[in-house]
Amino acid sequence: MMAKTKIVQVASGTQLVNSHLRESYEVLALWEQADPQAFLAEHGKGVRGLVTTAGHGLKNEWLDSLPDLGVVSSFGVGYDTIDAGELKKRGIQLGNTPDVLNACVADLAVCLLLGSARQLVWGDRYVREGRWPVEGQFPLAQSVSGKNVGIVGLGGIGVEVARRLAGFDCEIRYHNRKARDDVSYGYEASLTGLAEWADYLVLTCVGGPSTHHLINREVLLALGRKGTVVNVSRGTVIDEAAMIELLQQDKLGFAALDVFEHEPDVPSALREHERVTLMPHSASATVETRLKMSQRVVDNLDRFFETGQVISRVV
Repeated sequence: MMAKTKIVQVASGTQLVNSHLRESYEVLALWEQADPQAFLAEHGKGVRGLVTTAGHGLKNEWLDSLPDLGVVSSFGVGYDTIDAGELKKRGIQLGNTPDVLNACVADLAVCLLLGSARQLVWGDRYVREGRWPVEGQFPLAQSVSGKNVGIVGLGGIGVEVARRLAGFDCEIRYHNRKARDDVSYGYEASLTGLAEWADYLVLTCVGGPSTHHLINREVLLALGRKGTVVNVSRGTVIDEAAMIELLQQDKLGFAALDVFEHEPDVPSALREHERVTLMPHSASATVETRLKMSQRVVDNLDRFFETGQVISRVV
């Protein structure tokens, strides 16, 4: 019998991922080890693949103990917890799970936007707490139809957000590092200029050092009291302290957030603010999408060992 290819699994995955890895590979379960670094130093030689998640990532110090590593397959589209540059330098391919989650994340972005605009969460509480008969008519909310929507990061998810909001007769503009020639939406080279124009600023850009606090105090002030910031990208993209301060000073209208700077810790100032709508980093968290993501994780791994190339290649 041929020996199975040896891989490291950083964290326990979905049922599909776990069962496929057990059946097809010799799996070293890193999450079960008290000292992962020492374990890899002893057992890392001969490991050809590594499976991880966007949340758990990959530590650079592990790599010296994995001299035969050829591929990393990560569950999630973001890779800010993985040093892609270091992997490229070492000739290690990195595969992630884009595209299969675009529609799902875009759905939640629009859900957050609509929920914030129409004050869905507060309206629900207003009814449940019996306040309607006592306090009377619920305060007026905001319309979405016909409004200006700025999208920061017009990749696969951003395009899906734009397509959905076009159905609300919204005007769409976007900010990227450079303009795209394959879309008809207006391009805004200035992020502050986009924020000044927008009623809703939707963040669908990548995380990591290149976008750290991209949405800073200046941008949030430009969005202003009339504006709503919607974040389904990474919590580090927004200067969270500045956002809280501006919300408290009534210099920023609303925030609708699926991600936070220090997850899972969310500041009480956000949790208690009536103009903030919150979700627990779950934009891709549907049964259907997680199944597709799981399949892509194992397909990336299998395809690398079959052809030398992952399907969804980052580097």
